[in-house]
Amino acid sequence: MAQVIIVASTPLPGTGLRIEQTAWAVQSATARDIDNSGAIDLSDFLNRSLGSVHVNENQGNPLMMDVSYRGYSASPLLGTPQGLSVYLDGVRLNQPFGDVVLWDLIPKDAIATVSLMGGANPLFGLNTLGGALAIRTKDGRSDGGTVLEAMAGSFGRRNLSIQHGGASAPLDWFVTANGFREAGWRDDSPSRLGQLFGKLGWRSGQSTTQSTLKLTYAWAQSELNGNGLQQDDMLAPRRASVFTKPDTTVNHASFVNLEAMSQLSGQARVSANAYYRNTRTGTHNGDLNEEALGKQVYYTGQGAERDWLAANGFGNPAMEREASFPQWRCIAQAGRNAEPNEKCTGLVTTTASRQRNAGLSAQLSFDAPGHQAVIGAAWDASRVGFTQSSQFGFLNPDRSITPVAAFADGSQDSEDAFDQRVDLSGKVSTWSVFGSDTLSLGPHWHLTLSGRYNRTRLVNSDHLFPYNNATTEGQQRGSLDGDHVFRRFNPAVGISYAPSRAINAYAGYSESSRTPTSIELGCADPNFGCRLPNSMAGDPPLDQVVSTTWEAGLRGKLTGRSHWNLGLFRGDNHSDIIFVSNSASTGFFKNAGKTRRQGVEAGVALVGERLSLSADATWLNATYQSSERLGGQANSSAENGAIEVRPGDRMPSIPRQILKASAGYQFSPAWSAGLQVIAIGGSFVRGNENNLHVAGSTNLDGVTTTGAGRVPGYAVVNLNASYTPAPGWTLSSHVSNLFNRQYATVGQLGPRAFTPDGSFRNTDSEGAVFFAPGAPRAVSIRLRRVF
Repeated sequence: MAQVIIVASTPLPGTGLRIEQTAWAVQSATARDIDNSGAIDLSDFLNRSLGSVHVNENQGNPLMMDVSYRGYSASPLLGTPQGLSVYLDGVRLNQPFGDVVLWDLIPKDAIATVSLMGGANPLFGLNTLGGALAIRTKDGRSDGGTVLEAMAGSFGRRNLSIQHGGASAPLDWFVTANGFREAGWRDDSPSRLGQLFGKLGWRSGQSTTQSTLKLTYAWAQSELNGNGLQQDDMLAPRRASVFTKPDTTVNHASFVNLEAMSQLSGQARVSANAYYRNTRTGTHNGDLNEEALGKQVYYTGQGAERDWLAANGFGNPAMEREASFPQWRCIAQAGRNAEPNEKCTGLVTTTASRQRNAGLSAQLSFDAPGHQAVIGAAWDASRVGFTQSSQFGFLNPDRSITPVAAFADGSQDSEDAFDQRVDLSGKVSTWSVFGSDTLSLGPHWHLTLSGRYNRTRLVNSDHLFPYNNATTEGQQRGSLDGDHVFRRFNPAVGISYAPSRAINAYAGYSESSRTPTSIELGCADPNFGCRLPNSMAGDPPLDQVVSTTWEAGLRGKLTGRSHWNLGLFRGDNHSDIIFVSNSASTGFFKNAGKTRRQGVEAGVALVGERLSLSADATWLNATYQSSERLGGQANSSAENGAIEVRPGDRMPSIPRQILKASAGYQFSPAWSAGLQVIAIGGSFVRGNENNLHVAGSTNLDGVTTTGAGRVPGYAVVNLNASYTPAPGWTLSSHVSNLFNRQYATVGQLGPRAFTPDGSFRNTDSEGAVFFAPGAPRAVSIRLRRVF
C-alpha cells in the first residue's frame, strides 16, 4: 500500500495537507522512530535523526540543548536568538519570557508524531522565522496497552517509565510517567527529572458528524546542572572540568489543554482549544567577577582591612595563606562596604521567574472539490514575574564561589558600582487572525495562499523605581516601565506540482515575525551590559524581527517507504535581534540590520525488508548582511572592546556542513542493529563575528588571546542493537560516540582567568577561547515490556 503522509497546515489539530500539496520542506517521525533512536529527549532525537539540524551544548547538560535548524535556534538559554516555533497539540511551547524552549518539560514518551516544517510559515504564528516543530501526543485509541521500561547507562544515568492507554466507548485514556537521574559526565553536574502526562478523550457520532473532546494534563519538575563552556587549555588535562560553579536551573511546570473538534458535515469541521500553563524557574549561578580582573585582590595584611578583620574575629591571616586564592580582602572589603565589586573574584547570581499563560484558538476548515481552506483566530495572554539578585564572593581552589555579605545593588562605595538587581513584571497579549486556501489547479498542480495578522501588546512594570544609583558617564539607568504594541500581517504563497508519486516539485515565499520579549526590551542599553540570565536597564526600544523565506525543491517516493529530496532555501531576517557581548558573561540586545541563512539540502532513505539506508546532507551559509559594531574584547582585531562586522561575515555557532548517515539491518525476527554517523563542519566562535581573530596576537587594547577563533568540525558514530527474546520483551543497547571522539560543539572568546591547572590568574590582558565539550562515549541498556 502506498504511504500517505499528512502534514499539519496549522497549529490546531484536525486539518492537514498531503505532503505533495505543500510548498515547504517537511520531515516527520513517529514514536517508534524516537524509541529506536535511543535518544534521551526530543532535542537529542532531532539532532540524531532530522536533516539540517544540529545542537550546541552551551549549557553542558543533555536536557538543555540549543537546537538549530537551518541556522535558526530553539534554545532554553536566555540570550540565544530564537527563531523556531514549537507546538504541542496546538499550544505554543515557546515561553513568553525570552521565547525560550524548555526541552526538559516535553514528555518524550507521550509523543505520537513530530513534524519539522521549514520556512517562515505565518500560519504557525510568532517566532516562526526559520521553521516550526509540531508535536502530536498519544491517546488511548491509537496507543492502547501498557509499556514498562527501565534504562541504565554511563555517568550514573537511569530512567524508569510507564505508559498505559485504553478505550471503552465513548471514552479513551492515556497516561505516562517517568523519572530520570544522572550524575553527569562533567564535574558537579547531576540532573534529575520527573514527568507526568495524562489525556482523557470522549467521542460521539458517526464519521461524518463526529465530535471529540480531549483533556490533557502535564506536569514536570527538573533540577539541572549545566556547567557551560570551559577554557580551552583547562580541557586538555581534564575534559570533565568546569570553569566556575555552581550553575543550577530548577523548573516546575503544569499544563492543562482542552481540545474540541466537531465534524459539521462531510466537508466542514470546526476545531478549538483552550489552555493554561504555569512555569516556575529558578537559577543559582556562580561566576567569575570580571570587574575584579587586573585589580589588587590579594590581602596585604595592613591598614583598614587588617583592623576590620581583627575587630570581627578573623585575626590577621598570614600572607602565605593567600598563595592559592584570594579570600580575606574580599571578606574585609565586603564588611566595610568598600569596593567589593573590584576586590571579590566571584559573583553568585540568583534568579526566579514565574510565567503564567493562557490562550484560546478556533478554526473552521473546509474540504471541498478543488479547495482545502481554513480560517481561524487565536488569543494568547501571559503574565511574567522576574527577580534577580547578585551577591559578591570569592573563588575557592575548586573554582566554586563562596558568597560574602555584599550585594551587587549599586550601594557599594565605588565610582564603578553597578546594580544587578531586577524586579520586573510583564503582561503580554497577542490577538491573531489567520487563513489559508489550497487550490487544486488540476490533478497535479496545487496553489496555497495564506496569511496571518498578529497584534501584540507588551506592558512591563519595574518594581525597583527609582531603578538604582549607578551611573556610567553621567547616565542613570532608567525604569523598565514600558507599553509596547507590535502589529503585522504576514503572507505566504506556494505552488506544488506532483505529476506522479516519483517526483514532486514545489516553490514558495513566506514571511513571519517575532516581537521583542520582556527580557530583550529590558536589556537593550549598550551602556549597561546584562549578566545572563539577565539584569536589565530601560531603553532603547527594539523593533520586531521580520523574516522572509524563499524555498524551492524536488522530492519523491520510491518503492515502499523509500523517498528522496533536494531543496534550496534562503531566509533573510530584517531587524534581527542579536545578543552583543560586552564580556564573556555580559552584553545587551540590539537590532541588527539584516542577517541571512541560505543553503542546499539533500536526502535519501532506502527502506528494504532487512536493510535500511539513509543520508541527509546540508550546506549552510549564515551571514551578516549589514555592517555592525559588536563587542569582542578578546578578539585580536578589537579596538576599544569592539569589532567591526562587514556584510558577508559568517555568523558564529552555525556550521557550514551537516551530514547524517545511517544503516540498519534486521538479522532475524529477533535481532537487529544499526550504525549512525553525525558529521558537523567547523564554525566561528562567539566574539569572532568578524571572522578575523588570529590566535596569539595582541589587539589595540593590549589583550593577547591564545585560543583560535573557530570550533573544529567533528564526526561521531553511534551504534544500537535490539533483541526480542520473547513476544512483548525487548532488550536494546545504545552506544553514543562509539570511538570516544573528543570534540566541541560551540565556542566563545573571553578573559583567560585561570592557568591550565585551574589556579586563578588575575589579569585582564589575556584572552582565551572557551569550548563546550561534547560528551564522551556513553553506553546504555534498556529493557522494555509491552502488555
